[in-house]
Amino acid sequence: MAVPMQHEDLLKLKGFIDFVDSNPTVLNMPQLQFVKNFVEKFGGTVPAGDFKMPDASAGCKCPFGGDAGAKDKKPASPGFEAENNASEDSEEESQSEPESDVELDMEGVIEADSDPAQPMGDSAKEPTEEEVDQSGDLRAQAASAYGDQKFDEAIALYTKAIELNPGNALFHAKRGQAFLKLKKPNACIRDCDKALELNCDSAAAYKFRGRARRLLGDFELAAKDLRQACKLDFDEEADEWLREVTPNAKKIEQHRVKQERRQAERKVKDHQMAQRRARKEQAKRSANSGGSGGPGGFPGGFPGGSFPGFPGGAGGAGGRTCPCGHKGDLLGAMEDPEVFAAVADIMENKANISKYVYNPKILNAIKKFVPGLDIGAAFGQAKPKSGAEEPSEPKTKKNDSSDFIDDELD
Repeated sequence: MAVPMQHEDLLKLKGFIDFVDSNPTVLNMPQLQFVKNFVEKFGGTVPAGDFKMPDASAGCKCPFGGDAGAKDKKPASPGFEAENNASEDSEEESQSEPESDVELDMEGVIEADSDPAQPMGDSAKEPTEEEVDQSGDLRAQAASAYGDQKFDEAIALYTKAIELNPGNALFHAKRGQAFLKLKKPNACIRDCDKALELNCDSAAAYKFRGRARRLLGDFELAAKDLRQACKLDFDEEADEWLREVTPNAKKIEQHRVKQERRQAERKVKDHQMAQRRARKEQAKRSANSGGSGGPGGFPGGFPGGSFPGFPGGAGGAGGRTCPCGHKGDLLGAMEDPEVFAAVADIMENKANISKYVYNPKILNAIKKFVPGLDIGAAFGQAKPKSGAEEPSEPKTKKNDSSDFIDDELD
């Protein structure tokens, strides 16, 4: 009767038994518990004690290709899995580095005021002609007080004018200007917000609110307001304020774009790392799920978590998988799967941008998250050269055809 095993498997089994015979304590390892149970089932005993790999210098070597001294010494060249773990650790460290803050010129920034909100009047009130005239007189008095640098008096007079005619946007903007002189930017912003609610094209409201935001250190919004004020009604003072906040506003915008790009790249890398971990765990489960319960994890030997070629094993190192993963399988981590896959593809090779030159959605995302790419060159790669001519089929002359019959009508 033939043995239900291949000859090579029998040789490997014999090598394992010889190794166990010389080192019986190896059966005390948890991975070989099933072999120990088999021996004890037939009345055998296994010596107690922990297994220690014999010294290779004494001529004892694992019969399955392992280095006997591998447990106690560092391998000369890191294995595929060790390199993968090191790269993952370095990626995690680089991603956990604190993000640097943008350096801004904070000269002129003041502390925010916290006074109670000023009265805004009844927006539903319809003023009479007499009240409109009275509010105009109060505005003139307030302007005179402002010119005399009596800013508190000017605010009080503007408040009375607002109570008579609450729908006048200019009253709110001018009162906000007086609050600016008293270093109360939040009160100024409240008045300017109300003025823009009444009149969305109030250049004065944009101007004074932009200045107030500059005093609070909100340079990006300040630049936006001052730019709109100059667009609606150019003013030299507003233009000067805009030039003052523009350097800080540009730094903040560039820093924000950089942070958004880093977050997008981090999402891609996190997804790639998660995929690699999942594949590695799957490989381990596959290696440990052999039919004979192979002793995966044998120290210094049995590569791949099982005996190479042993029945029911995992086939040795064949169970390993490449850690880089499939470059296109990166969907689901970003809001738009199509954009996510395209960004991941281009991050691997910038030349791949030529695949997406006719997709506006992809191009916009690329410009935002992958700077430095030559979009024009990509278009040049995608389109045929202007000087190239399409090959044309030769025209067939009438007399050259073998099927032509002269009807003698010419």
